[in-house]
Amino acid sequence: MNTNTETETTAGDAVDVAIIGAGPAGAVAAALLRKAGRSVLVLERQHFPRFSIGESLLPQSMEYLEEAGMLQAVVEAGFQYKNGAHFISGDRVSAFDFRDKHTAGWGTTYQVERGTFDNLLIGCATKAGAEVRFGHAVRTMQTGDAPVLDVEDEAGHAYRVHARFVLDASGFGRVLPRLLNLESPTRMPTRAAIFTHVQDGIPFGATDRNKITVAVHPGHRDVWYWMIPLAGGRSSVGCVAEAAFLDAPEEVRDARLRELIREEPTLARLIGDAPFLMPVRHIGGYSANVEQLHGAGYALLGNAGEFLDPVFSSGVTIAMRSAHLAVQVLLRAFDGETVDWQREYDVPLRKGIDTFRAFVERWYSGELQDIIFYPHQTESIRRMISAVLAGYAWDESNPYVADPVRRLNTLYEVCSQT
Repeated sequence: MNTNTETETTAGDAVDVAIIGAGPAGAVAAALLRKAGRSVLVLERQHFPRFSIGESLLPQSMEYLEEAGMLQAVVEAGFQYKNGAHFISGDRVSAFDFRDKHTAGWGTTYQVERGTFDNLLIGCATKAGAEVRFGHAVRTMQTGDAPVLDVEDEAGHAYRVHARFVLDASGFGRVLPRLLNLESPTRMPTRAAIFTHVQDGIPFGATDRNKITVAVHPGHRDVWYWMIPLAGGRSSVGCVAEAAFLDAPEEVRDARLRELIREEPTLARLIGDAPFLMPVRHIGGYSANVEQLHGAGYALLGNAGEFLDPVFSSGVTIAMRSAHLAVQVLLRAFDGETVDWQREYDVPLRKGIDTFRAFVERWYSGELQDIIFYPHQTESIRRMISAVLAGYAWDESNPYVADPVRRLNTLYEVCSQT
């Protein structure tokens, strides 16, 4: 089956850009490249639609959907409208409306079932002229100025793809980091999530369905829940904690998540015994990192390069931002310009990732929770925090982007002293 030898591999295809993975990063990159007239081949190991988490988008992502020519399709798809986030810790409540923020731009977005959403985006890329092959897995890569991919389809047929450049948008599959041994230690602790969908039956007005709910466990500040209202009366519900806290055999995961839901008063009231629509799923060890987001003939997009944590729903936004930046650099290179991938792609992308990282780390330490629930918030600072939570983690006119660690540390000192 896994035959990649010269004698058993067909001559294959030649293309400007080969993209590994058909998720949001791959779809947006493909559409942007097709707008510029470049030939694109997308290789996706799975078949769409397929289930994925990361269902609560951030408003910043709408800019990239618009740029890629996908906005109308998304708006017309009937997804659940989203305008903010609702944080809960015991009797403390803090709601952020993303339309009220420091940074100009989109303040609303959607909460989506990712199987439908991702299928919609890659469909838009196909309509733009990208070729997409589902059920095709990349087995090896030869790096360099003319990279070569060895690919195998589900029937065991192996063939070769010659590309001018390769973009890895394989998400948690992390194809090139695995094949090229690019992995490096992540600074994030090993956490896990258990989650499902419910038919929530929440009465009208009992909660704001236009916001994601993030609730803190009453006994553990580093354990939190999400409730993401979706269209059609469904909600995505999950719990995130260090891996040992959620460790349970598969056969009792449903009971474990139900128990956790009942321990948090707001979710117990809103979800309670609402029926699970699928077996409870588990994902762990998802935080990942690499030393560089690029190499000879390739660049890593989104989760294929680095993933932090699901708490602020930053994954899809980072994925789309990476596609936007990488395509800009790549098109200039194709036009004959000398480009510096480190300076023009890696460093700018990591600026926003590091902003999110500062927020994530302080969420789990409890410092950001004290900031978010602080009762005497300054409106201008609140709008700066709101902008980052809305995905605008690259806007350096925002002090909490320009210098997030120092600013958050100082803000916490103020909030903890009064």
